[in-house]
Amino acid sequence: MTVAGHFASTGRGGAASLFARAQAQLAAARPMLLFGVRLWVSVCLALFVAFSLELDNAYWAGTSAAIVCQPQVGASLRKGWFRMLGTLLGAIAAVVMAACFPQDRIAFLAVLSLWGAACAFVATLLRNFASYAAALAGYTAVIIAGGQLGAVGGLDGDAFMVAITRASEICIGIVSAGVVLGLTDLGGARRQLALLFAQLGSEIAGGFGRTLATAGTAFAEIQVVRREVVARVIALDPVIDQSLGESSQLRYHSPVLQRAVDGLFAALAAWRSVAVTFSQLPPARAAEEAGAVRAAVPEALRAASGSGSAARWTDDPVAMRAICDAACPVLRALPATTPSARLLADRAAAFCAALSRVLNALVLLGHASPVHEGRGVRGVRIPELLPALVNGGRAFVVIGAVMLFWIITQWPSGAAAIEFTAIAVILLPTRGVTNQVAARYFLIGTLCVTAFAAIVSFAVLPKVETFLGFCLAIGLVLVPAGAGLAHPRLAVVFIPIASFFIPLLGPANQETYDTVSFYNNTLAIDGGLVIALVSFRLLPPLSPAYRTRRLLAAAQRDLRRLILRPKGRRLEDWTGRFYGRLTAMPEQATPLERAWLVAALSVGARIIELRRTIGTGALGRDFDAALAALIRQGVAPAIERLAIVDRTLAADEAPTALRLRAGILAISEALIQHAPFFAMSTAG
Repeated sequence: MTVAGHFASTGRGGAASLFARAQAQLAAARPMLLFGVRLWVSVCLALFVAFSLELDNAYWAGTSAAIVCQPQVGASLRKGWFRMLGTLLGAIAAVVMAACFPQDRIAFLAVLSLWGAACAFVATLLRNFASYAAALAGYTAVIIAGGQLGAVGGLDGDAFMVAITRASEICIGIVSAGVVLGLTDLGGARRQLALLFAQLGSEIAGGFGRTLATAGTAFAEIQVVRREVVARVIALDPVIDQSLGESSQLRYHSPVLQRAVDGLFAALAAWRSVAVTFSQLPPARAAEEAGAVRAAVPEALRAASGSGSAARWTDDPVAMRAICDAACPVLRALPATTPSARLLADRAAAFCAALSRVLNALVLLGHASPVHEGRGVRGVRIPELLPALVNGGRAFVVIGAVMLFWIITQWPSGAAAIEFTAIAVILLPTRGVTNQVAARYFLIGTLCVTAFAAIVSFAVLPKVETFLGFCLAIGLVLVPAGAGLAHPRLAVVFIPIASFFIPLLGPANQETYDTVSFYNNTLAIDGGLVIALVSFRLLPPLSPAYRTRRLLAAAQRDLRRLILRPKGRRLEDWTGRFYGRLTAMPEQATPLERAWLVAALSVGARIIELRRTIGTGALGRDFDAALAALIRQGVAPAIERLAIVDRTLAADEAPTALRLRAGILAISEALIQHAPFFAMSTAG
């Protein structure tokens, strides 16, 4: 080949490679651009309806449509329903406050601040879109109040009509976004959730099978995998909420999905217990007892970690669930002569029962009816109150301070500043825009949207005469903003651009181009957002490390209470509380810290089960004394006392005694493996 031919060939190859990369990037960007178009159309539809009805502040309809829109249709629809609920609660609260304090300006503003603080508190306790509804109830009341307050905070006596108007504008935006997204996106959250459940279930089953196959010789390597899976199970929560937004059937059976998540946690706890038991046994004995349990575990579960394993779970979850259900009694009845063998068999049975709950959710997600799971209400799990108290206190102080500044200065745009301060200080903590880096990027987005609104207001809109032209003009900002909002890493920058472009623009039926009015409105909106961002620096939220320490300390306190006050403890309450704490663990928590929670969950569960069987006789008192030694003396004395109880049980040849010894062995192994964590229990 000649030199010229070589370069020609290389040039053609380089062009082909460049074209292929461009195609790949375009394919990746297409869903984001489509969402940008959906957001733009939703805002245009909401504004068209609001303009047609000649509502006072039509921009609230467009703003609501922009805030409701989410890249996933299920998220948008579910968020829309919760937004309607929050709007209704906020409107009612504003009317009631105005009726209770018609002539008392200070009392009205103080109660309004308290309402905002209470909603911020509840929004922190709740999760996902229920949290958003609580936040919305807070700042909707402030928005309605802003529409009826005079120059220095006096009521104008028209609270009811203002509430009706604002609620109507907001609901128009919600419905418009729901219609557009429902017609243009069939939704995929249900399929995504099924795939995630299948992947996690098959990986956990495969890891469990590998643990049995290696009999603990690969303990450290498998431990790393197991702890990484815990974080992925925690991340299921928002996907479940999106799926509930797409399907009324899933909403009806929502406890099935929650129990499936609990089942994943229970399977991880059982897997951990089996792995720790192997690590404490001599290699020959571990291999022998692992072989017996492995033979009783169905091959379909032991081989679940290979290629295409998730597909096997989604293709026929009914058959897989039947396999798990059939394996449970076999494993419980498996002959055993040692506590470790009994422990391995019982934990393997618990493992299969936990996976059965996961497969039950896959049956539901496959459009069939689940079994063994009646309809119920998902309980609200509250791991701790301090983060909610911090956010509620911050909201009260900041909203009250802006109100006081407004009264003192008689700022004409003070009501708008209060509205957007309330929106930011209540809503942003639920979106994680409170740390220094996120706040900086949010501020960048705020400055950008201010510039975009000014350009469109004074350089584009004066040349536009039709509503279609107006829509095209705002599309220049909303389409790229929506595309950026759909990108996980860029969302924090584009949240203010997508959400606050319309209120900064302030569109109306009779459009005016008053520069002074625009600057006052912009100063109020941007000022409110900046005040909220500054408040996060002055009254910062709890750091992830501190929240993690508090969750671990709460787990230790629960263990102490369980040991010292044994009466009235239910296994379901214990596991539910710890599943809630696992879900609330910050992303920045280390795998070891998550493992400590799982270990505490397992120890508490074994204590409750053992007490239920041992009773209150002499053996029960010895068992309670051994547990009390953990609190008063430390890990080593507690293990010694548990060994004494074990020797007492060894004289009893009944099958129940062997199962009790297995439970004591599980507690002792957890205390040995995580001695630093359980040693801290002695401090309180």
